[in-house]
Amino acid sequence: MTQTSLARFDITAEQIAYVVDIFYARVRGDAVLGPVFSAHVEDWPEHEALITRFWRNAILREKCYGGNPMRVHVSRPDVRPEHFAIWLGLFHEVLQAELPERTALQWGALADRIGEGFRTGIVAMRQPKNAPPKLF
Repeated sequence: MTQTSLARFDITAEQIAYVVDIFYARVRGDAVLGPVFSAHVEDWPEHEALITRFWRNAILREKCYGGNPMRVHVSRPDVRPEHFAIWLGLFHEVLQAELPERTALQWGALADRIGEGFRTGIVAMRQPKNAPPKLF
């Protein structure tokens, strides 16, 4: 496999795109996540390309993504903290089915950190200003 010297682990851009494609096919069929995504994603190929760039930036450090995913997730009230466990479960299933074990574990660990960051960020940002903090 070819990778940049700054890559977090051994994976290609093509493998990232492949995993994203398979994953979002699963999301569209999920009873909980499918309707949430369908309410916001109008162009699936465009969305998948955006998320592929996100992962290429996060894993290969290609500097090809410039969005603010936390703001996007927080701005959609139907995206709930409990959705992230479902999202991560599906993502891990796809990683384990489509990648070598070591790569799946490495990407899965990164996805867990990012997903937990989104989940806790959504909880914190949606709390009333004078409410006591929620303990996780």
